[in-house]
Amino acid sequence: MKIEHFGRVLRAHAGAGLARASASASASASIWASAKTAANFVANTIGVRVATAAIAAGLALAPMPGLAQLAGAARPHVIVISNDRGGLVRARAAEIDRIAAAHQRVEIRGRVCLSSCTMYLGLADTCISPATSFGFHGPSFYGAKLSVRDFEYWSRVIASHYPEPLRAWYMRTGRTRISSYFRVSGRELIRMGIRQC
Repeated sequence: MKIEHFGRVLRAHAGAGLARASASASASASIWASAKTAANFVANTIGVRVATAAIAAGLALAPMPGLAQLAGAARPHVIVISNDRGGLVRARAAEIDRIAAAHQRVEIRGRVCLSSCTMYLGLADTCISPATSFGFHGPSFYGAKLSVRDFEYWSRVIASHYPEPLRAWYMRTGRTRISSYFRVSGRELIRMGIRQC
């Protein structure tokens, strides 16, 4: 049923109540109360259906009771990272910013978390599995060396996503390999202060 039809239904209920009220002055109070009750019932019923249809269609709605909670439930509070082998640093940094803004928790599990995956370690609400192997290396352009200036810049971008003392270790040691990884176990990172899941 379309929203325009819902409006006509509401107007019909309200109009009927008003007409009856003007025809009988002695019964006006009770008739108006009945019309108002009917209109409220229809509005509430229709409101739920309209909200459900709009959410399914991906439309924006004016605030209604319960809709904020429903919209929040669609975004998982916990993100589980499993066997992530990395990717572009710029894209990962943007993703991490979105996760931080949404106050989501990250759990790093699985066998490996390599390259830019390790940047999740700097999020405030991240925990790791002691069994996961983490792989660190310096920035490159798909394996090719960067200029000294670019290498320094991207190293600092990556390191800014690590807590101390991991940040200092990365700038001193972890970034010195390009074509291979420094492997660090989750157990070792937990001893460095990163929270265990």
